[in-house]
Amino acid sequence: MSILRGIEEQRLRDTHNELFREITARRQTQQLPSRYHAVHLIGVPMDLGANRRGVDMGPSALRIAGLQSAIEALGITVEDRGNIPIELLELAQEGDPKQRYLHEITRAARGLAKEVKYAHEQNALPVTLGGDHSIVIGSIAGTAAYFRGNGQAIGLVWLDAHGDMNTAETTPSGNIHGMPLAATLGFGNPALTHVFDFAPKVTAEHCALVGTRDLDAGEKDLIRRIGLRVFPMSEVDVRGMGAVIDEAIEIASGGTAGVHVSMDIDFVDPSEAAGVGTPARGGATYRESHLVLEKIATTKQLLAMDLVEVNPVLDLRNRTAELGVELICSALGKVIL
Repeated sequence: MSILRGIEEQRLRDTHNELFREITARRQTQQLPSRYHAVHLIGVPMDLGANRRGVDMGPSALRIAGLQSAIEALGITVEDRGNIPIELLELAQEGDPKQRYLHEITRAARGLAKEVKYAHEQNALPVTLGGDHSIVIGSIAGTAAYFRGNGQAIGLVWLDAHGDMNTAETTPSGNIHGMPLAATLGFGNPALTHVFDFAPKVTAEHCALVGTRDLDAGEKDLIRRIGLRVFPMSEVDVRGMGAVIDEAIEIASGGTAGVHVSMDIDFVDPSEAAGVGTPARGGATYRESHLVLEKIATTKQLLAMDLVEVNPVLDLRNRTAELGVELICSALGKVIL
């Protein structure tokens, strides 16, 4: 027990020291202007990719928690684009039990991809609000398609307790919210991989998976086969979150137009974010989570952001959505000083 306590204390010291260095640097340097002039909020109230109800209310929970006003307080213009239309689960056809609700999920992905691409065309930064994590098959496709049109690749930082690297051949559940990272990297059903008719949206060399602590056997095999860089929480314990996210950003931003950040709120430890469908103990602390997004903000490399898997049905007084609002603001440049 004393060894574990010592590791945790060292991890907290590393985080506090990293935060101190970040604040000091900000006092001494001018912030560069953002590449975007506005933010587009896009809701995707979908729970078809998951196996627990309630996550479809995530976009509403984030809005109720004051997301738009919080972003506007940073001096950023916000346009709430409303929600992508989603088929009700009660009316949808489950289809193949190894990839449940495939038709409805791919239809939503195509609609979201168009909306995200439109945001980039308007020089706005798209912030997609979930909904289960399968929705980002569409949001990342929209970002990738826009920059592909300019002859540029994009990078991806995936913040998640889970790998989301299953396919129909490896899934233990048939839930597509366990497949979006694999699909984004070009693996799985073509209906998922080829939104906007090209794949992959991101290559493994430009992708980093951070905060993982629960992987299925098939996911581990695919990760090893393609050489995807994964930073499990055990590595965070040893190196500190600051060093880990610096390396992840370097992977995603090197030779790309910038970084799309896809955050499952279960990246955060359930003691801070209880309103999630698949909690996993041992996640990022409150401050570590903010540090990750603050560091991304300082790079001025952020292209788009997803905040998904907020489930108010499982929450306490909307605290998880309130945390989600805070984290989005950190990614958009909110600082202490």
